Amino acid sequence: MPAYVVGGWVRDLLLHRPCKDIDMVCVGDGIALAQAVAKKLGNKTNVTVFKTYGTAQIKLHDVTLEFVGARTESYGAASRNPIVKPGTLLDDQLRRDFTVNALAISLNDDFGALIDAFNGMEHLSQKKLVTPTNPDITFTDDPLRMLRAIRFASQLKFEIAAEALAAINKNAHRISIISQERITDEINKIILSSKPSIGFKLLFDTGLLQLIFPQMVALHGVSTINGKSHKDNFYHTLQVLDNVCKTSDDLWLRWAAILHDIAKPATKRYEPNHGWTFHGHEDKGARMVPGIFKQFKLPLSEPMRFVQKLVKLHLRPIVLAQEIVTDSAIRRLLFEAGDDIDALMKLCTADITSKNEMKVKRFLNNYELVKQKLIEVEEKDRIRNWQPPITGEIIMQTFNLKPSPAIGTIKQIIRDAILDGDINNNYDEAYALMIKTAASLGIKPGN
Repeated sequence: MPAYVVGGWVRDLLLHRPCKDIDMVCVGDGIALAQAVAKKLGNKTNVTVFKTYGTAQIKLHDVTLEFVGARTESYGAASRNPIVKPGTLLDDQLRRDFTVNALAISLNDDFGALIDAFNGMEHLSQKKLVTPTNPDITFTDDPLRMLRAIRFASQLKFEIAAEALAAINKNAHRISIISQERITDEINKIILSSKPSIGFKLLFDTGLLQLIFPQMVALHGVSTINGKSHKDNFYHTLQVLDNVCKTSDDLWLRWAAILHDIAKPATKRYEPNHGWTFHGHEDKGARMVPGIFKQFKLPLSEPMRFVQKLVKLHLRPIVLAQEIVTDSAIRRLLFEAGDDIDALMKLCTADITSKNEMKVKRFLNNYELVKQKLIEVEEKDRIRNWQPPITGEIIMQTFNLKPSPAIGTIKQIIRDAILDGDINNNYDEAYALMIKTAASLGIKPGN
């Protein structure tokens, strides 16, 4: 049966980009083709069949081969699941989202021939995303393609054709029929692109961001009272995100950049003698993180806790960079940040977005001082992931106490004394302070 490689692998081959997913289309039974290929590859090759979709898959090391029969598709208004009928290669190319993804390479007698039915090569050279058919039909049929358009624009730095962009604006409301998991998958791919601000600006300009991430849209805009304005926190956030991307490809650090100022709209106040303030936005923002992770169906586990910690602490190094850096302040920062201190410093450095070059230079120089102090104090005190030498169990045994608020009070006083440098981080000095503190609370050993 006639067979072709089609889609993203062909596009990426021509763009000299790596791609490990190869889509095979045949004019006939795609599952039968997959089984025939597996037979040729040997008995240990397994075929995974998806009968509902008429597709099959073979995994070879880190490469995935997808097989499907050429088809035509028609859609109902309330679902992106199509009614499928067998078709020709041209039918199959026509149903693709963009012309650059409709390019095919023949695996037949004319092996290696490029089949370009919709000027995909021209659009590839123009770095333009054009739909093979009317974009209204493309995006109405499958609204996920709107997010894919913006994702490709962000990943490939391609321009979305004017007609397609207008159709996304017109059909943005259709995103409501797409599952949150698929939306989040595309958003994460945008976040992982080299310059995510491209994608987020397109999401905002087309109205999609307002529907899928209203908390981020709330950052947009500038208020002015008595001639005093604050910066646009939406575009500031995008700049911080792009800055983080220059130093890290970690998805969750990038999410921390997106959410670091997420509570500024809720905490915005105007003080006549001072101007605009956002007091406590770091604490409120940290409390907002679990709800946003739940909304996007992101993991409510270690990644969420990491993002929450960075949002809560993101002002701490900035404060240190503005003041005399004391060992006590550094100890507390190390204690609270733990192993995430390096990620926190990357976020805080990225958060310097002032247009005042002298101000930026001063902050960066002060950050270098903070970073050096972090190294010095860590080498001296080993405070990262540290726990005080006196535990709650020791306190209960020493004073014959049951669990009570007094135990937490004693532990807190000992911890603060060590972090502030009032006593050294050793058992004997901590034990002596425990006895002294207990006595001030009317507690004696053996009580």
